[in-house]
Amino acid sequence: MSYTQTQLDKLGHLDIEVDPTLDLVAEITRLKKEKNAIILAHYYQESEIQDIADYIGDSLGLSQMAASTDADIIVFAGVHFMAETAKMLSPEKKVLLPDLKAGCSLADSCPPHLFRKFKERYPNHKVVSYINCTAELKTLTDVCCTSTNAVNIIESFPEDQGIIFAPDRNLGAYLIKKTGRDLVLWNGTCMVHEIFSNEKITKLQIRHPEAVLIAHPECEQHILDKAVYIGSTSGLLKFTKESEATEFIVATEAGIIHQMELASPEKTFFPAPPNNTCACNDCPHMKRNTMEKLYLCMKHELPEIILPEWVIEEGVASIDRMLEISAKAGL
Repeated sequence: MSYTQTQLDKLGHLDIEVDPTLDLVAEITRLKKEKNAIILAHYYQESEIQDIADYIGDSLGLSQMAASTDADIIVFAGVHFMAETAKMLSPEKKVLLPDLKAGCSLADSCPPHLFRKFKERYPNHKVVSYINCTAELKTLTDVCCTSTNAVNIIESFPEDQGIIFAPDRNLGAYLIKKTGRDLVLWNGTCMVHEIFSNEKITKLQIRHPEAVLIAHPECEQHILDKAVYIGSTSGLLKFTKESEATEFIVATEAGIIHQMELASPEKTFFPAPPNNTCACNDCPHMKRNTMEKLYLCMKHELPEIILPEWVIEEGVASIDRMLEISAKAGL
């Protein structure tokens, strides 16, 4: 069965049954070599996908790799805005996403047409947007940032320069506290980092008094106030490697724990419990990607990320500027 791009846009991914006896790892490895493809995976992906990826990282590292790879095809095991970023940085390459419906609640919380009107209220302000936003929002942005380089990006502007920060209000509030700057915040949030339960984390700390709480800055302030360390996913991973502590409560998407356990097998990691009935805090969008979808995506070279030329031309400058500032800061 074949699909047009329009059909895939509705379907989200190739709806084809995969032979359960197929060795997916071997087949994906073969397709990578055959097609000169590279698989980029975010830390929040399923462990199987992380294990077969050529590069695993956070938003900054993935952006840097997307900009530098000489592969003909970039397969992005992540969410839609990440694949869009790769396409903007390498417009001549084919960029694939295993499931087009792998979106982002944070990106969705800031529709470009509404943000454009919001921006008009602050005509003298510059816009710094968290990279977790749509390609079109990047066209309204002066400089993008990630949680790794956000402080450096904010501090790259003169102190008297007004700044709008979008779309994450929690990361924005953290940046206000870290930099002392008076940022204008768009009221957006990430569904994953919004639902951690303070009560359940406290109970977990009582059961494991030696465990160190670490958190992503997208978390709400009451979680950050309790955290011993606050950082990006790569920052959290590095902290657990270098810390003398042997137990950690991890307040971010639980997929990062796979890399933490690989790096520090002698240590114990607990996913911070959310305020729902789930045992851990998974991003449903990140988890839409599966090994089967990854295989089909590479085999058929679909779904492909297609962006209008004007979006690439007007939006890529905000990403390039971010990468320049990060390079100067040694990030």
